[in-house]
Amino acid sequence: MPHDATAAREPLAAAPPAGPVGERTSGLPSTPKAPATVLCAGVPVVATTPDDASAALVRLALRGEGADVHLCNAYTLALADRDPRLHRTLRAATLNFPDGQGVVWANRLVHRNVPPMRVYGPDLFLDVFRTGQEAGLRHYLLGSTPEVLEALGAELRARFPAARIVGSEAPPFRELTAGERQEQLDRIRSSRAHIVWLGLGTPKQDHEAARLAAAHPAVYVAVGAAFDFVSGNKAQAPLWMQRGGLEWLFRLCSEPRRLWRRVLWGHPRFIWAAYKGART
Repeated sequence: MPHDATAAREPLAAAPPAGPVGERTSGLPSTPKAPATVLCAGVPVVATTPDDASAALVRLALRGEGADVHLCNAYTLALADRDPRLHRTLRAATLNFPDGQGVVWANRLVHRNVPPMRVYGPDLFLDVFRTGQEAGLRHYLLGSTPEVLEALGAELRARFPAARIVGSEAPPFRELTAGERQEQLDRIRSSRAHIVWLGLGTPKQDHEAARLAAAHPAVYVAVGAAFDFVSGNKAQAPLWMQRGGLEWLFRLCSEPRRLWRRVLWGHPRFIWAAYKGART
């Protein structure tokens, strides 16, 4: 089995430019040593710590380039193993972070010196809001429902009074028309957002992040259920379950009718995909 990780993609290590006129770039986290990427189930996943991941997103957002960032758990990678389109999207992504503890464990079985902690989407979301305040980072929230977005915005402003939320919208639960997509893109462009958070569900949010990154320069992060958790719309698993890799069990018990197929199919498929990837 392979053991050595490949070099990371450049955006994680590159220092940001001075930023647009009037932007505050003081207080940014210092540039860390470039981490590695490792292949998990055939998808390049960044082997990094949560703090470095948060710092990297802030710097990447201030660079003013288009980038798509994905939070990969076992289900995401299981889907990618079955769906060639999603696999291509993740293979071509700017960054893929290990959101699931199972992804971290699989990587540590195959590769040396991989950090033992995951980059958990809701925590990354909050960390970037916190660290991005001093840099004047502008955020756009895309996904969920108007009610969740209202609660989410209130919670974020209460926690981070200096955070700049420059737009939010809850798209309809269907495919957008070409005209609707253009109007959405125009709203994002007009907001001058540095970073757009997408809570549209997997794999839709992953495809949309890639599409928008190619159309307009900003950072688009497919952040999964972070909107529901941070807004209080859904309960999070206790920390001991998260750290023990049992968050899936908590969520299954909370939403059995919605998630049972995902768990019963997704976990075995991920294990098989990770095993196949380790042998190639």
